Amino acid sequence: MSRGQRKTMIALDRPGLSLSNQCRLLSISRSSFYYAPRGESPENLALMRRIDELFLRCPFYGSRQMMRQLRREDVSVGRHRVRRLMRLMGLEAIYQAPRTSEPHPAHRVYPYLLRDMVVNRPDHVWCADITYIPVQRGFLYLVAIMDWATRHVLAWRLSNTMDDGFCIEALRDALARYGKPAIFNTDQGSQFTSLDFTGVLKDAEVPISMDGRGRCLDNIFIERLWRSLKYEAVHQRWTRFVRQFGGLARVDPGVCYAANVFVCASIA
Repeated sequence: MSRGQRKTMIALDRPGLSLSNQCRLLSISRSSFYYAPRGESPENLALMRRIDELFLRCPFYGSRQMMRQLRREDVSVGRHRVRRLMRLMGLEAIYQAPRTSEPHPAHRVYPYLLRDMVVNRPDHVWCADITYIPVQRGFLYLVAIMDWATRHVLAWRLSNTMDDGFCIEALRDALARYGKPAIFNTDQGSQFTSLDFTGVLKDAEVPISMDGRGRCLDNIFIERLWRSLKYEAVHQRWTRFVRQFGGLARVDPGVCYAANVFVCASIA
């Protein structure tokens, strides 16, 4: 259970159990219970949006190359700041290195079930992935569940945290609307290996598959969705997009992707 979920279990007016004891039982310090995140400054949000644009064009950029590119654009920024913002957005340069995706040490990693498999029918294999999305007053994380064969976005959710709650909501929505797939495949991210997320799949009797080494292209379809969504619906038409829809949360990425002419293009 994540820290955010444990914090919601604390009640200030619970008789017979003080706040200190509740925090101790839930392994939460009192200071973290009262702590309210400050959020990023407008300057950092603008910088994060530019970093995201550059990373889409050059996914091999690490913090050093990203810093040099920003300085070439007359942005005064240091490497440590760029590295912190890239970590916050979940951006990591693409390069050959062993074990670049580490699961949570307490979570089980499931075997890869798609080797030499031909996926040619709907509901054969579903996949899921998370990306970072800039919005008008900050940034959010977007998760999508996609059918491999049809490329249809079955469900999606936005969240301002990287816990597994919004991933579980999207998964339950997809299962309720479309039934269940023969196999559900993800990477080894901690949101997808969590007991709560895999528990939903087990309850639905859906076999779980997880990418391992050498399977970097398995998420290519949903990665293409992220690229199209950001290039055509977020970065290039950002101002008109927000003015028309009042924010990203009102636009279904599945509709945008299936049409191949995104909703915001109608404003052009």
